[in-house]
Amino acid sequence: MQVPTTVWILTIIGIAGLLAFDFFFHVRKAHTPTLRESAIWSSIYVGLALLFGVGVLVFGGVDMGTEYFAGYVTEKALSVDNLFVFLIIMASFRVPRADQQKVLLFGIVFSLIARTAFIFLGAALINSFSWVFYIFGLILLLTAGNLLRPNAHDDESDGLIVRLAKKFLPASSHYDGDKLFTIENGKRVLTPMLLVMLAIGGTDILFALDSIPAIFGLTQNVFVVFTATAFSLMGLRQLFFLIDGLLDRLIYLSYGLAAVLGFIGVKLVLHALHENNLPFINDGEHVTVLEISTGASLLVILGVLTVTVLASIFSPKGKAKNAVSGAKRHAIDYLDLNYETDIVERERIFTKMVSEEEQLRTLPEKYKRLIRHETEVMELLHRAHAEHDKALQREEQR
Repeated sequence: MQVPTTVWILTIIGIAGLLAFDFFFHVRKAHTPTLRESAIWSSIYVGLALLFGVGVLVFGGVDMGTEYFAGYVTEKALSVDNLFVFLIIMASFRVPRADQQKVLLFGIVFSLIARTAFIFLGAALINSFSWVFYIFGLILLLTAGNLLRPNAHDDESDGLIVRLAKKFLPASSHYDGDKLFTIENGKRVLTPMLLVMLAIGGTDILFALDSIPAIFGLTQNVFVVFTATAFSLMGLRQLFFLIDGLLDRLIYLSYGLAAVLGFIGVKLVLHALHENNLPFINDGEHVTVLEISTGASLLVILGVLTVTVLASIFSPKGKAKNAVSGAKRHAIDYLDLNYETDIVERERIFTKMVSEEEQLRTLPEKYKRLIRHETEVMELLHRAHAEHDKALQREEQR
């Protein structure tokens, strides 16, 4: 279905308007969003995405609407997986909590630009060369296998661009608010804020290489691909703060995403065989194979992700891992005054740490091995308690 130019223009203006609204009304002034604020705005963005999907369903037809929802659900799930890497990057650079919103919004905007470029490039390749479906299918199958690797996210915090920037450009080890450059010893140098944005931008390009083939495996309608991708990124900033404490619990998410990407990869290969014109496959003739409908794809994707999330949330191992990593992270956050200085927020962090510490004490023995460096974790907890006691004493003396 051909989408009128007017609809394209209005859609792009609407998405740009949402991003501008997010910056001027939420991100421009550095602050740590509350759980309530994050929940409200996450719901609003998901609601807008679903409402837009209903519009596609009504005006574009059932097939186009189904393609949009299948693409949106897949891209949203991949976006949640991306949050793991964002969390690792920001923890590695010790980004102050109040400034994390700006880093995330930059990541969303950069990701949207990068993915848009890949979308139009992918569409041009598909229109010219049907064998591109073989390449896309292979990319997804390799990505699915990569997600099954243990600690698949652990090595993505410091990419090539950041290493080159650190090596060849003068950089400060201290933040200066949310500035990208600062003056140190009379010289203009980079701040860690610019480096973390480079890291986020670099990983966004890698994400696009997985994301775009996945959605092209569900639809070749460029308008659907673009809007489903854009709306999956909208609200990602709020979602980060909303599920920050749950990310570690989603221990089976990588397996679910591997299954989804593997499924779409197979679907792409089957489609490539159906459209085949490569002379060394069946003499350049199409191969009669099963074609998987978009409706069936949507049901498979929803089913796999639902089972994955529920299994993760109710898994005893997931709860244990969440308590261990949460206690360690909150102890580090509480001790780092550069990370968070607001007294109310620091008290909230300490309260969460204490709650997770209680959970650690009740862990079954088979899960206590999740504390890889038990001495280090316990030392961090003791230091956090000592610092909290000093803070209480200072308050009493006033």
